Amino acid sequence: MTAAAPAVVAELAPTGKLRAAINFDNPLLASRDPATGEPGGVSVDLARELARRLGLAVEYVPYFAAGKVIEGVRTAVWDICFLAIDPVRAEQILFTPPYVVIEGAYLVPGDSPIRDNAEVDRRGVRVLVSTGSAYDLFLSRTIKHATIVRTTAAKDVVDQFVAQKLDVAAGVRPALEADMRRHSGLRLLAGRFMAIHQAMGCRRDRDAAHAYLHDFIEEMKASGFVARSLVRNGVAGASVAPLEK
Repeated sequence: MTAAAPAVVAELAPTGKLRAAINFDNPLLASRDPATGEPGGVSVDLARELARRLGLAVEYVPYFAAGKVIEGVRTAVWDICFLAIDPVRAEQILFTPPYVVIEGAYLVPGDSPIRDNAEVDRRGVRVLVSTGSAYDLFLSRTIKHATIVRTTAAKDVVDQFVAQKLDVAAGVRPALEADMRRHSGLRLLAGRFMAIHQAMGCRRDRDAAHAYLHDFIEEMKASGFVARSLVRNGVAGASVAPLEK
């Protein structure tokens, strides 16, 4: 990959440093060291490598809900972000090809009559999601009969699902599997209701930056960087996205 032209660097880091929005509400891709608070994860690794190539310092702009990252577009407090691709978000963000794919899954009580993903969208079924998440946006477009109930953060979905005795919780499969170890009597439905394509993004007025990020992400996948990062960070339940054809 060739060095970034000055015009690209100016778009990617107008303040002289690379400000990377990191959503810590997605523990598959971002986390903090409990002892030091140092950020880590696949998103952080990619931001750090991008800054290294640009010869810039990186500043992590923390968020704890995907929807809040979108709000940062208007205030211009970050230069790059890491979010799931969605057409609503794409109205404000230029996305690269995805770097990882995560399954969106449904969780139900163990004694629920719901046995299949296709049975969720029925009248009287209440589905809990985190506000502004990729699966909230997806289900808001596709659910026709069930009722969507929202909570602020993904980490709270299963706790509130259990406390409110709702019918279905939607989320990323690995996180739901982890929550099942804290709550007994729950069951994951087989398969997935959506594939969540996680990508890097920038503001829509930065075409040169977007072109550079596109090639950067494709190289990170092809070189094995993303795969090694997933292993190093102990991520299970996410796979490297295919190279763009």
